Amino acid sequence: MNGRDVFEYALVRVVPRIERGEMINAGVLVYCRAQSYVGARVHLDEARLRCLDAEVDVEGVRAALRGYQGICEGGDRAGQAADDDPGRRFRWLTAPRSTIVQSGPIHTGLTADARREADRLLELLVR
Repeated sequence: MNGRDVFEYALVRVVPRIERGEMINAGVLVYCRAQSYVGARVHLDEARLRCLDAEVDVEGVRAALRGYQGICEGGDRAGQAADDDPGRRFRWLTAPRSTIVQSGPIHTGLTADARREADRLLELLVR
């Protein structure tokens, strides 16, 4: 990897009560075409989540977050997306949806190492 490559990222948000619109950040999706990379990093702060909804299905949220990670990893864990290229998996994950676990808007940046960028963004924006 010489220099820096354009990458895209989106936060993964948990919105336990869609009608209220309150959310917490629970992960980040990173895609870099030049590095053929798509990855998800997640961290669920259960205490913060329960502040928004004391009866939230935490295990359901964790399962959905694992699903995001599985789709990024590809292979058997990606289900129907197993044969899709990284960009197509990223676009599918970042498509707007009205569910408890959803992605935010896409942002861009430059990076020499998309994997490290995913770790950095998780620390900066989620933890």
